[in-house]
Amino acid sequence: MRILHLESRAPLGYFLWMRKSCAYLLFLVLPLLIGAGQGSAQELTPRAYWPAPEGTQILTLGLSHTSGDTVPDPSLPVTGIDSSITTAIAAYFRTFDLAGRTASLTLQQAYAMGSTSAESGELGRLERDYQGAADFTATFAVNLLGAPTMSREDFAELRRNPRPILGASLRVVAPSGRYQEDRLINVGANRWAVKAELGYMTVLHPQWLLEFELGAWVFGANDDFFSGMRREQEPIFAGQVHLVRRFRPGLWGSVDANFYHGGRSELDGRELDDLQRDSRFGASLVFPFAGKHAIKASYAFGSVNDSDEQFDIYQLTYQRLL
Repeated sequence: MRILHLESRAPLGYFLWMRKSCAYLLFLVLPLLIGAGQGSAQELTPRAYWPAPEGTQILTLGLSHTSGDTVPDPSLPVTGIDSSITTAIAAYFRTFDLAGRTASLTLQQAYAMGSTSAESGELGRLERDYQGAADFTATFAVNLLGAPTMSREDFAELRRNPRPILGASLRVVAPSGRYQEDRLINVGANRWAVKAELGYMTVLHPQWLLEFELGAWVFGANDDFFSGMRREQEPIFAGQVHLVRRFRPGLWGSVDANFYHGGRSELDGRELDDLQRDSRFGASLVFPFAGKHAIKASYAFGSVNDSDEQFDIYQLTYQRLL
């Protein structure tokens, strides 16, 4: 009873500080909240270019579950897919100054466990259980317009009076994940991949933000693709749009959509009929708490390989401001 009595008499400044801290944390963690799995054209990443004060560090731990017509590498030449995949994610995010502009680096590692059945041309029906570390990902982002390097006070002012922001990023996916060349379906892709992207955010209202992102994936060759074949893939061009709303300080949500086109593959010089041109839709809610923590829940659905096949992705993520 004594503890409850003391809490009830806490000064108003404490509650204002908690409120401000929750809102501050939310702005920081949103770039990491969605699309935390392996890099693909299907990702959804709202607020990817919203800045943070210099020196901000965030640890992310997440868990996602995917069911339906998808595989760890969604560009594989397979159809009739039925999968159940659970992925654990760990990421580290840090901001720093770059020639007077806000910049950031994100390092991410995932571990996937799943089972998949699919059709693959001459191979017929395939069934596979798999688990292992996914490919390691590093993302560098820099602000080009609207967010110079800032202190916490500068950031608080930006939060009160948001303005248009333009940013750019470069993501590199290394072939470090578990890969078996005698298997068609693997956790790792056994090739390098790079994505270059531009993102723009405009302010519709202090409580409403509209964001656009345009980018392109470029893939290296896999010289050990399934029994020694050489696999090459054309670039994939992708766009995203996000509508983000602030309900009250510390509580935000977004609705998201993307589209992508390209990625036709070649096996030993033979072109495959696997052009990708589809979309994905999703939404998320973020709940900051206790000043330096946040929980995010999201759901997304879509189709792959220009078909009516569908998949669902559920994700729960915990963030800790270091």
